[in-house]
Amino acid sequence: MLIGDVARRSGVSARMLRHYDSLGLVRPTERTEAGYREYSGEDIRRIFHIESLRSLGLSLREVRSALDDPGFQPAELVDDLIRQTRERIAGETALLTRLCRIGAAEPAEWEDVLQTVALLQALGSESAGKRQRAALSSVDEVSVPVEALVEAVLSETDPNVAGALRWALAQSGDSVVALLAEGLDSPVADVRKRAVQSIAEFPDDDASATLRHALMNSDIVVRRYAALALGARGVAEAVPTLIDMIIAGVHDVEAADALSTLASRPASAEQIASGLVGRLAPGALEPAARRRLTQALADIPGTTTSRALVDLSQDEDRAVALTATYLLTLRSAP
Repeated sequence: MLIGDVARRSGVSARMLRHYDSLGLVRPTERTEAGYREYSGEDIRRIFHIESLRSLGLSLREVRSALDDPGFQPAELVDDLIRQTRERIAGETALLTRLCRIGAAEPAEWEDVLQTVALLQALGSESAGKRQRAALSSVDEVSVPVEALVEAVLSETDPNVAGALRWALAQSGDSVVALLAEGLDSPVADVRKRAVQSIAEFPDDDASATLRHALMNSDIVVRRYAALALGARGVAEAVPTLIDMIIAGVHDVEAADALSTLASRPASAEQIASGLVGRLAPGALEPAARRRLTQALADIPGTTTSRALVDLSQDEDRAVALTATYLLTLRSAP
């Protein structure tokens, strides 16, 4: 088959076939009666093999090695191609994200585009100072889409920069809780933690609803931060998690403070007292956990607490008994 026929049937241009010929990659091995070089069936099969390998991203040098080296092992090359492709996809995805964010900023002129690009680059800087300045300037100087700020705050490790980013989000005027809530399902534990901490900074109803839902999150850290935030908002659903935190000795002082805030309502006070007392049975917990629970009764009003402290003042654990006695003294003081 002559080169023109091969080009038409294979979809490989005659120019590319001549290039393959010049490289020695595939050459016509037959001749017509008139003396023209002609591709054999085996030559054409080689052309299709070349195109198949090129479609995987192999260079012509790699194609030649694959076809001509009997001992060629494809596994390592394929793994390398997978890595290169993933890197290329990640790069293209990052570029697409940046372009979408610039478009969302609705730039009026190229100067706006350049300022937005500079700010986005600063948000990704290795310098915490630059990131913080970028977060603060995003409010007044350059309009940055909230998606960029959300991504930044969920990846930020510096507490000062994170605070600046959360402040910038609060000033944006947009509803960002839903975007932050996506971080609660991240496979990365630190991202989930930053997400719930950021949501807790917003006082609106959407944030409270999201925090309520977070009480059922599979990540115990998320549940604990949600409970602390909800306790401060007077949401009684947080009580069981707060009591568990006191028992575990994790942020137990903050948890006790949250219970104290909740106990300002009589109905909640009885619920909290019953929850604390119900976990104080002798032998049910480690001594240290029982002491923390006893201490947590200090700011819980009501008869349930008073009766429990009387009983605890006779507890076999001397530390628990002394703590309960002291708290009774405080409650009886004028």
